[in-house]
Amino acid sequence: MPAPPPPPVPSPAPTTERRRAAYAAELALGTDRFHEPRREDCPWCGAHALRIRLTTPDLVQRKPGRFTLAECRACGHTFQNPRLTPEGLSFYHWDRRDRCDHWDAGATHGTRPAPAPSRRRLRDTARAMLPYGEPESWLDVGTGAADFPDAARALFPYTAFDGLDPTPRVVRARDAGRVEEAHIGRLTAPATAARLRARYDVVSLLHHLEHTPDPRAELRAALDALRPGGHLLLEVADPRSLSGALLGRWWLPHTQPHHLHLLPAANLRAELESQGCDVLSTDRHGPHTPHDLAAATSLFLTRALPSPDAPWRPVPPSGTEARTRRILTRAARPLLTTARAADLALAPVARRTRFSNTYRLIARKDRGLQDC
Repeated sequence: MPAPPPPPVPSPAPTTERRRAAYAAELALGTDRFHEPRREDCPWCGAHALRIRLTTPDLVQRKPGRFTLAECRACGHTFQNPRLTPEGLSFYHWDRRDRCDHWDAGATHGTRPAPAPSRRRLRDTARAMLPYGEPESWLDVGTGAADFPDAARALFPYTAFDGLDPTPRVVRARDAGRVEEAHIGRLTAPATAARLRARYDVVSLLHHLEHTPDPRAELRAALDALRPGGHLLLEVADPRSLSGALLGRWWLPHTQPHHLHLLPAANLRAELESQGCDVLSTDRHGPHTPHDLAAATSLFLTRALPSPDAPWRPVPPSGTEARTRRILTRAARPLLTTARAADLALAPVARRTRFSNTYRLIARKDRGLQDC
């Protein structure tokens, strides 16, 4: 029998030179085209009572461009204004998962400005659902590598966890046994919404609404995926946190250009109630994540230190720049370690005061409604 043909050779990833040329072509046209017209009214309540909360560059990847967060004085909703177009969102997410140039103690790039949530913290989030019984099915939206379903299974061993994410990471999570079904796409996409309609007892959106262009549409789609009587679990960065006022552009939830909306708890609660849901719990203390000082320090160092090589830089850093960055990185590590220790030491006080940075909300879809 003839020998089987050799397996196909995967095409190589784009080289740095090709990516640099692609970025140069995009940036030659300027970044203003990536922004929609500036709004004069609040996208949440419609009031013409906006003020500029802050203006900042891209502190994470250091791509060109400046971004403004506006705050509504009437309802407190904070949003990116002018908002990025779909092309702009694509540009600023391009290469983000592969080359996030945050500064951290472990490396000079490819890390996060704050550690990923620990399994203990993820289990604490899942534990909030224990009073409502063990669900048969649970959808985690924006699940990524499905860290949350993997941790929650310790508390809900008989629940079928599915994951939804716009990236193929959810497929790899399914192959690793972290979720049973993997859905790639957006919750608001018509095909996705039709496929998931009324399938789940719990839908979780954990730090997901901040990234969505239309939080109201995302909420409606999440409620459509619930069965009548099902529960919606939300964790959202709290724009009323005093940490945001104190740290300004260095506060992690302010990170631009990726956070499009910051929703006060009162607004979210009123929206769910207007759609006939019962809001069962609002917790501003337990969900606090002790990373504000460490994340701010990381973002500051990312901005202050010489930039590492990145394809959106016109030319690679010189040898002197690279050596200077390595020296300063080593020298600054104790500063980040100290900031992390301070976060942990202050956490018991912060979570019981207005310095808490996150709130958790649990709502139940009315059993008498097919659509909440």
